[in-house]
Amino acid sequence: MLRTHTCGELRLSDVNKTVILSGWVQRIRDKGGLIWIDLRDRYGITQLLLEEGRTGAQLIENARKLGREYVIKVTGKVIERVSKNPKMDTGDIEIDMESIEVLNESKIPPFTIEDDTDGGEELRMKYRYLDLRRNPLKNNLLLRHKLSLETRKYLDSQNFVEVETPYLIKSTPEGARDFVVPSRMNPGEFYALPQSPQTFKQLLMVAGYDRYYQLVKCFRDEDLRADRQPEFTQIDCEMSFVEQEDVLNTFEGLIKYLFKEIKGIEIEDLPRMSFDEAMQKYGSDKPDIRFGMEFTELNDVAQNKGFRVFDDAELVVGINAPGCAGYTRKQLDKLTDFVKRPQVGAKGLVYVKYNEDGSFKSSVDKFFNADDLKNWADKFGARPGDLMLVLSGEKDSVRKQLNELRLEMGERLGLRNPSDYKPLWVVDFPLLEWDEETRRYHAMHHPFTSPKPEDTGRLESDPGSVRANAYDLVINGVEIGGGSIRIHDRELQKQMFKALGFTEEEAQNQFGFLMNAFEYGAPPHGGIALGFDRLAALFAGQDSIRDFIAFPKNNNGRDVMIDSPSEISKEQLDELGLKVVPVKK
Repeated sequence: MLRTHTCGELRLSDVNKTVILSGWVQRIRDKGGLIWIDLRDRYGITQLLLEEGRTGAQLIENARKLGREYVIKVTGKVIERVSKNPKMDTGDIEIDMESIEVLNESKIPPFTIEDDTDGGEELRMKYRYLDLRRNPLKNNLLLRHKLSLETRKYLDSQNFVEVETPYLIKSTPEGARDFVVPSRMNPGEFYALPQSPQTFKQLLMVAGYDRYYQLVKCFRDEDLRADRQPEFTQIDCEMSFVEQEDVLNTFEGLIKYLFKEIKGIEIEDLPRMSFDEAMQKYGSDKPDIRFGMEFTELNDVAQNKGFRVFDDAELVVGINAPGCAGYTRKQLDKLTDFVKRPQVGAKGLVYVKYNEDGSFKSSVDKFFNADDLKNWADKFGARPGDLMLVLSGEKDSVRKQLNELRLEMGERLGLRNPSDYKPLWVVDFPLLEWDEETRRYHAMHHPFTSPKPEDTGRLESDPGSVRANAYDLVINGVEIGGGSIRIHDRELQKQMFKALGFTEEEAQNQFGFLMNAFEYGAPPHGGIALGFDRLAALFAGQDSIRDFIAFPKNNNGRDVMIDSPSEISKEQLDELGLKVVPVKK
């Protein structure tokens, strides 16, 4: 055998055993008379020892020819270390070496393969197979593995069955852009890669598979950021003969189970918050409820005082930052610059310091006296020593701007502890949202989401007021997933397509297979999809999903390791009946 043990398992109880280890040379420390080699595999590191006068001269000579990342096989006896290392699992022992065999040499790596590497992100992505040798990435992938294992255990215990759905499907106009795949056997026609298995899992419900799940790869051709990749994995689930409460209870159970099994954390029952409440209190449909600073609306006490910025605004709204009245002018200017960034979009920031002596100092003292500002403080529930920060403008825009400021203040005040988990359900979303550019309604979630039963009658007369039978799981300000109770009635689905601006012909062309299936006894059903990559990153207290995917794409959607996407040959293009039109770069 090439090894009898791994590099992470030997302990004092193994002393005097002769063992064979194989792995990569992490580092070599040559002190003249003593040589130590750290040997690494995915299980850990074991220290190897050679000592002049006791170890054979040829063996020492061979050891001095080794380099970093050489793959070697060693034989030796386990001995107790004189100078123990409590930071290593194998820190009580070392291997008194008897032989070395080089299994493969290595070039000098382009960056140090250590926890704290000197390699930049693009370089490490180019040599991803080397980066994956480092402990941080190894631990991320092991966490991902455990998360998938425990997810399957829980869902299996709830009688879910895993069913694979196709990767080559029909392109649909709703949602993000599709990745499309040309068909050689059907010239001029294209498959799409699935943004989700939505219609297939609904068809499985029609087929009688009442509890389906899949850890499934999905694809969206959209702009990238830290928590987005063009291909990603989701925990995709569907259930028959259920109402909203049944789905929430089942997947609240999954979240509690995963936190307990993987993090050792007991999660309390998840609170519920309506979409309207979330937007009014936090300016976001994915609120971070680890800290307060809920929004306070000030129209009744801040308008009609001659300050046109407020008087002309649809909404005057702010947050109270406890204990921040001592902020300097420089700190306040930085906050103003923050909200004026293009990504936030505010035109300015009004502040009010509620000083420890009970006095007020604000950026609008010219327009508001001490009594006015005391009224503000009462609305905020502010105390001496607090800082009130106020924005104004169009209702939807200013709430989003204030949400960014709230999150920034939470970050600056250390209130967004990644080890503190506060999940919740956001429910009662609008079914539809109006798009000024296309002058029509779009589905807030997707076209198969059921309206609230009590709102169905307004789908034709007042579609904008209809609430969806939909729900999102939010943890620490991150949307982990969402779902809905689906439409299972053909006539209601036709009504929904009409509200979305589909002609009957368009609806039949795009989704006729699903509507036809509804004529053969479709049960009431609903489901959810959770972002598996985001969940893994969240469990590790990180924002980016990239380091929880073995081989991710960069911000331009490229795999720099294999240089993809890339051009294909003229012969391949001809077979597909395609012609490349040059694009100016």
